[in-house]
Amino acid sequence: MVFNNDNFIPTSKKEVEALGWDYIDIIIFSGDAFVDHPSFGTAVISRVLLNAGYRVAVVPQPNWRDDLRDFRKLGEPRLFFGVNAGVMDSMINHYTANKRLRSNDAYTPEGKAGQRPDYAVTVYSRILKKLYQDIPVIIGGVEASLRRFCHYDYWEDTLKPSILIDSGADLLVYGMGEKPILEIAGRLKSGASMQELYLVSQVAYAAEYEDNGVKERELLHSYEECLKNKMSFVENFNIIERESNSLRPRHIVEPSGDKFIHVNPPYEPPTSEELDSYYDLPYSRKPHPRYKDKQISAYEMIKFSVNTHRGCFGSCSFCTISAHQGKFVQSRSAASILSEVSKMASMEEFRGVISDIGGPTANMYNMKGKNPQICENCKRESCIFPALCKNLDRDLTPLMELYKSVLKVDRVRKVFIGSGIRYDLILNERGYLDDTCRSYFKELVTRHTSGRLKIAPEHTEKSVLDIMGKPSFSSFRFLKSEFDRINREERLKYQLIPYFISSHPGCKMSDMKALSENRDLTGISLEQVQDFTPTPMTRSSVAYYTGIDPKTLKHIYVESDPLEKQRQKSFFFKKKN
Repeated sequence: MVFNNDNFIPTSKKEVEALGWDYIDIIIFSGDAFVDHPSFGTAVISRVLLNAGYRVAVVPQPNWRDDLRDFRKLGEPRLFFGVNAGVMDSMINHYTANKRLRSNDAYTPEGKAGQRPDYAVTVYSRILKKLYQDIPVIIGGVEASLRRFCHYDYWEDTLKPSILIDSGADLLVYGMGEKPILEIAGRLKSGASMQELYLVSQVAYAAEYEDNGVKERELLHSYEECLKNKMSFVENFNIIERESNSLRPRHIVEPSGDKFIHVNPPYEPPTSEELDSYYDLPYSRKPHPRYKDKQISAYEMIKFSVNTHRGCFGSCSFCTISAHQGKFVQSRSAASILSEVSKMASMEEFRGVISDIGGPTANMYNMKGKNPQICENCKRESCIFPALCKNLDRDLTPLMELYKSVLKVDRVRKVFIGSGIRYDLILNERGYLDDTCRSYFKELVTRHTSGRLKIAPEHTEKSVLDIMGKPSFSSFRFLKSEFDRINREERLKYQLIPYFISSHPGCKMSDMKALSENRDLTGISLEQVQDFTPTPMTRSSVAYYTGIDPKTLKHIYVESDPLEKQRQKSFFFKKKN
């Protein structure tokens, strides 16, 4: 293996020695293979810390079954251990919706399964606390972030306490962690105590006290009360969601056993300049050389893609994006995006095709409130459902200009939009929202679609769509008619690929039958389908566990029988004439 000191972050003792380091400030343990690309959180956090002058090493997919040599090989860091499960929650990574073990892992070389444990954050943290009792263990990433409060765990079919309780970690960073991790590192470098770290924004911790002196705070029902009373769990969720949708959220406290889980308010969303600084760092954009020529399929999918923004104000009931990345969209500058495209296009293996220019929702780039003060006082879950917010600046012009600029970069021949779009931002059942939306959709179909345009109506029936937080199927009907018209006029043979979900709370067998018989889906291949999987910290998961709709506080139908869930999904595969 050739290790280039200038381009790669060390993952072994030999690589640390090759850099001439006699100590390491921070060691990060991750459940994924290490890919130094800005689409992978471990890479971003590592690069941000390195840029600030800290010495950082990564231990990817440590072996937790043997004598724990992977946890010992780099010794003690001067400041702290960081722990994450990888890009996905480890349980979603491991299991299908019917709780069957997956046969491959897209985030592991050659797709080899079983290279991380179930509940990886908890397993890694417990090992580190046992081996290094005096070194802080700080957890983060999706698994920790979405399990920071008491949460429903689908795989054990029970409520679990905050991951801080089970893991024994000293501190939890939730959401996108660049700002808090830099402040934590700076405080520890200056000799701060663990109690002083409790003052950092966007962290959670377990303490023996309820009152930490913060006046503006929300006290939740205890974990034990939620176990006894499902309505208490629903009420907790509604408070958490309300605060997470606010620009000025309060401190939240949740009693759990003899501890109190404290969750500090987050930092303000990063400015474009701050976001640019994270993406402008010198990523190699490649897997670590330790993997040699082994394929990592998750990397192959995104290696020639570019993130334009973070956050999503769609607030789909089943989605965790806003819970982790935030409701408020944070966009990079066009200059930063074009700089990244130029670097990517200069790579020897680049063949002129960019697989994606997008984010959680591709067409939310640069969208924000027209009057920021209105946003500061708003606690709506979604800016577009059940109706578009009048304060939303949904101008698509900056995005369309960005697409044109990217296509002008040397060696770029084609730009595809692989991220999903929210089509209720451009049209409704009556037509396009304005002429710019008409132009955008035509450009999307004719210039930025690889032959298959993926759209997510999720269902056809209004009662189910309302619970999901998705627009009327009539809007999809208009979109399909426009897609077909553009195909005819441009003499294209592109396909429309809709995504659908079965067994979502509120969805009955009769709803699936109606979906399967919907004439608007005639001739469309229903291949992008999935059975609903409850994931921590979503409205849909709360409804699934409690049988209560968190919005109405009324009973909601839930299909939890595995065989009946399979029957619901089977409607997708009935032959359509």
